[in-house]
Amino acid sequence: MQENATAQGSEGAGSRTILLVLFGGVFLGALDIAIVGPALPAIESEFALSSRQSAAIFSVYILFALLSAPLLASLSDRRGRRSVFVACLLLFGAGSLIVALASSIEVLLAGRAIQAIGAGGTLPVASAVVADTFPVERRGRALGLIGAVFGLAFVLGPLVGAFFLQWSWRWLFVVNLPLVVILVALAAMLLEDRGARAVAGFDWAGTALLALGLATLAIGAGRLDYGADNLLGIGRASVVAFAVAACFLYAFWKIEQRAADPVVRPDLLHSLQMRIICVLGLATGLVEASMVFLPTLAVSALAVSPSRASFMLLPLVAALIAGSIVAGATLDRVGAKPVILGGMGLTILGLLLFSLLQLGTASFYTAGITVGFGLAALLGAPLRYAALEEGGEANRGASQGLLTVCLSVGRLFGASVTGGIAAGAANAVLGYRRAMLVIAIAAIIALISSLRLKGR
Repeated sequence: MQENATAQGSEGAGSRTILLVLFGGVFLGALDIAIVGPALPAIESEFALSSRQSAAIFSVYILFALLSAPLLASLSDRRGRRSVFVACLLLFGAGSLIVALASSIEVLLAGRAIQAIGAGGTLPVASAVVADTFPVERRGRALGLIGAVFGLAFVLGPLVGAFFLQWSWRWLFVVNLPLVVILVALAAMLLEDRGARAVAGFDWAGTALLALGLATLAIGAGRLDYGADNLLGIGRASVVAFAVAACFLYAFWKIEQRAADPVVRPDLLHSLQMRIICVLGLATGLVEASMVFLPTLAVSALAVSPSRASFMLLPLVAALIAGSIVAGATLDRVGAKPVILGGMGLTILGLLLFSLLQLGTASFYTAGITVGFGLAALLGAPLRYAALEEGGEANRGASQGLLTVCLSVGRLFGASVTGGIAAGAANAVLGYRRAMLVIAIAAIIALISSLRLKGR
């Protein structure tokens, strides 16, 4: 009896260490989105960049993370979780080193792209490892802790950035290197190469078409241009980009149906449940991206300074972190559907508060906290939990990669829609409130679709 208790305690300690390694890997990738913000003025000064040029430092990272997520997640189903997770960390470390040593903006952007390729794979692969490692009754709690990473990175990123900027912006990337070495050593020792199976050969054609389709889709989203005479925001450039993207993605879909070992398994989307999860992922990404504009809304509506406006996001972030942990624990008791329905309902309520209430400090905080708890019940564990259940053991990585793509596409369009509607309105406050209302309507559509999710 005592030996059995000791064995269970040892197993619990081992799974906690694995969770810490996964948390660390995902955290590094998330942190390098938020940490670069404080460094932009120094980078612009050193390389003589315009604001538009420096924006590429963000967009390159987001785009390549989007492209890599489904590929690396699917690869983990073929080659094993440990091998791919370690490769993700090594790519992230190599990219960090290139950025730290960059002598030109071109080299810096190349380093950011390599960083993002590694970072894009960490979250879906880590989610698949959780499903491999933890029993069903503890899986939601573990996914909830990993989901809280992004809220924590959002809070710590500017603080860590400001600390290392005392010496040089390059230290923001140098500091990644020892952490990567530690995580690689621990991952190599602790993780198993579960998911590895015999394969017929890598799907190069599908990979290329998926990458081209997502890249042109991102370009089209970036070209949306709203105004009084163009409420949909679709101009000639965006039409061309979307048409090209549709061609690439259609060709990708046809090839995947014939591929011996496809990058994205078509049978995943044959499932109604997985299609609903994808719709929920798109809507969640839309909402998440719109929250980036809240400091600008606070400056315009409440006449506060930009620095204070940034701190006014802290209650939302605190709700996101706490809510992710609570949502994960609740999943283990009631399943995904009730948590997703509650989270989407809270998210819609928060968006409506932003768009319809007379904005003051109290209403701004109330709406932000409401959206924070709502997003926590979507971003952290519930959607990933549902995708893992629907994908099955053989497609755990692929299901997480597909969900990550939907979230990322939602973020791309969310940023474009919110910024574009705000720019086309008579004043910024009216524009942002209209954008929140449009995104609330999209979230309502997703909520209606989620009613058809199956119960536990």
